[in-house]
Amino acid sequence: MSGHSKWANIKRKKEATDTKRAGIFSKLGKELTVAVKMGGSPDPNVNRKLKDVIAKCKANNMPNDNINRCIQKAAGDANGDNYEEITYEGFGPCGVAVIVEATTDNKNRTAADVRHIFSKSGGSLGVNGSVGYMFEKKGYILIEKDESIDEDELMMTVLDAGAEDFVPDEEYIEIFTSPDTFSDVLDAVEKTGAKIVESDVRQIANMKKELTEEEEEKMQNFLDRMDENDDVQNVWHNADM
Repeated sequence: MSGHSKWANIKRKKEATDTKRAGIFSKLGKELTVAVKMGGSPDPNVNRKLKDVIAKCKANNMPNDNINRCIQKAAGDANGDNYEEITYEGFGPCGVAVIVEATTDNKNRTAADVRHIFSKSGGSLGVNGSVGYMFEKKGYILIEKDESIDEDELMMTVLDAGAEDFVPDEEYIEIFTSPDTFSDVLDAVEKTGAKIVESDVRQIANMKKELTEEEEEKMQNFLDRMDENDDVQNVWHNADM
C-alpha cells in the first residue's frame, strides 16, 4: 500500500510541476510577444529587449521550439493580442515593499485583480513611485559552480564585458550588471560554457525587511496568489525570505 501511495504522491507532484511549468511558459510567451512588437523586430541581434527575454526563457528551460513559435507568431500577426506592460507599486503583507510587473490586454481587469490580491493579503496598492525608490533595476545572472570554472578568469571576462559586481559563494556565483550591459555580459558568460541558473533584468531592493516565521508565511501566500494570476509576470519585493 505504501508503494502505491508513494507513486501516487510522485505523480501528483509531477502534475503540479508540469502545470506550473506550463504557466511559466505561457507568461514567457507574452513577454516574447511584447518584446517583438515593442522592439520592432523578431531578430534578437537587432532587438535587445527580445534578446534579454530569450535569455530568460532559456534560463527557465523553455524549449527552443516554443520560443521560436512565439516569436514567429508575434512577428506574423500584426492584428493579434495587443499586450501592454504595466507596473504596479504598493505594500504587501507586513509592510513589505512590492513592485508588480504585468503584461495584459485589459488594463482595467489586471488593475482590479492586482488591487484585490493586495487588499486580500492585508496590503495596499499605491501610486507609481510609492516604493520604486527602494529598488534599483539591475541585470542579474546566477551561475552554478563546477570544477570547470576558473573564478578569476570568469570574473575578468564579465568585468571586461561590463559587469558591475561579481559575488561568489560556495555553490553559486552572482553577477550584477546595469540593464544596458546585461546582454553583453550574458553573451560573455554563455561563451564560457558556465551553467546559467537564472538570468534577467530585475528590481533589486536596496534594503531588506526581516520577517518573522508567521509573517513569512503570509508573504508567501501573497506571492502565490500573484503567481496564479496570468497577467502578472514578475513580483519584486524587499522581504528577507
